[in-house]
Amino acid sequence: MELIQVGDRTYYIKNPTNIGIYRVDEENVILIDSGNDKDAGKKILKLVEGQGFKVQGIINTHSHADHIGGNRLIQERTGCEIYAPGVERCFVEYPELEPAFLYGGYPFGDLRNKFLMAKESRVRDMADGLPGGLEYFPLGGHSFDMIGVRTPDGVVFLADALCSAETIQKYHLFFLYDVRAHLDTLQRLGGLQGKLFIPSHCEATEDLGLLLALNIGKVQEIMETVRDCCGDGAGFEKILAAVFERYALTMNTNQYVLVGSTVKSYLSYLCQEGRVQHEFAGGRMLWRAC
Repeated sequence: MELIQVGDRTYYIKNPTNIGIYRVDEENVILIDSGNDKDAGKKILKLVEGQGFKVQGIINTHSHADHIGGNRLIQERTGCEIYAPGVERCFVEYPELEPAFLYGGYPFGDLRNKFLMAKESRVRDMADGLPGGLEYFPLGGHSFDMIGVRTPDGVVFLADALCSAETIQKYHLFFLYDVRAHLDTLQRLGGLQGKLFIPSHCEATEDLGLLLALNIGKVQEIMETVRDCCGDGAGFEKILAAVFERYALTMNTNQYVLVGSTVKSYLSYLCQEGRVQHEFAGGRMLWRAC
């Protein structure tokens, strides 16, 4: 892990999931997300405390395990407050909700892994705002109530609103809960003001233009792919298999629920747009391109 200062009081830890840090005063800092597991939490604490800082709080941009995995260890060792928005708070406090939501039923053993299910932690209501003059704003689409965070230095942390070019080229599909909300978020990011933008899984940048265009283009491509896979009538499993084949993805338990949930979200969006329709035949629900 590498600590990088990007403002008078703003830092981030360059990591597979970038961790934001804002220094509230000479001693106390607020973390923006906490990494993917307790080992990440240990490394974050070691790095922060090595600078003579104390963790006063953690802001979770959303409840996915790679953003909240260090919560419990850091909270147990420091007694810090944890803040999470809306529905995300429920998932942080009751992490079994995540694999249950993705699977659509009681999650069997293989779904109870740290990639999908973090350890629970105690969360504080964000209704009264955030400490240290930090501001948050909605970034709908990737998760139920995901937020971005702006520091008084003008540095903007964008959570998982954007995917890197490398991730898109390798995996093509990235997890989405609400396609319409995600597209709205991408449009708003085009007019967002800030000195520096730090997505969770991308390099920090002063200009979002190229990254936005790449992400919007890929979402539009996937829409057409999912619609094409519906053809004249196909069940969900057939559509999912066709998507995996189209993008040469490897099926495993995690990818089945993550990509599967995302494909369902695309089907919902396409249905709202009148581009696909569903029907029932032979005891199955079939999707058909309009």
